[in-house]
Amino acid sequence: MTPPAARRRSQFIDAVIDDYSAAHSTPPEADQLELQRITQEKTGRAAGMQIGDDQAVLMEMLVRAMGATRAVEIGTFTGYSALAVARGLGPGGRLLCCDVSVEWTSIARAAWERAGVADRIELRVGPGLETLRSLPPGEQFDFAFIDADKTGYAQYYEQVLARLRPGGLILLDNMLQGGHVVGDLADDEDVAAIRSLNEVIAADPRVEVVLIPIGDGVSFVQKLGERP
Repeated sequence: MTPPAARRRSQFIDAVIDDYSAAHSTPPEADQLELQRITQEKTGRAAGMQIGDDQAVLMEMLVRAMGATRAVEIGTFTGYSALAVARGLGPGGRLLCCDVSVEWTSIARAAWERAGVADRIELRVGPGLETLRSLPPGEQFDFAFIDADKTGYAQYYEQVLARLRPGGLILLDNMLQGGHVVGDLADDEDVAAIRSLNEVIAADPRVEVVLIPIGDGVSFVQKLGERP
């Protein structure tokens, strides 16, 4: 098995603490390890876009604890995060995955079949924003994960939030941009887009948010209902 430190993506945690945390967390199962292996083999350096094991376990636990049955993911890559969400869905649960790559999502489809969760997942290949806008106005989700083109995050956020039930969760990945959100990469479009969105979400009265330095930073956003 790959050493724990190599399986995790946290950039802001002391390596010794990260290794200890990995050793005392639920490890990936055989289907997940196989998907990691295939992703590395087929995508090379792009494999770094795959979420870490700690984030996958956390997402699966959240989805299960919420009793979520309707979920959406913007940005699927080779399907590791979708696999985590699908494993956590309640009875009859469905996950809508949006991605633009036929090549990468073909790896995902095969992985979902091996893991026995393909019947819970609908994949739509095409621009995520177009897919979201094509959904019926009354569409509602319990859980959402956004991990796609960073300059599109603000629009994904608004489209998903409008379709999220009160109390539902949105997780947004790469919200620290390797730490550059507090740096001086003024000309980097991705960093600028994420920095701006972080400010928007923090001030958004419709939600509560916590930005946690797991992986490359994950924002956990809960849609508020009517306050008493």
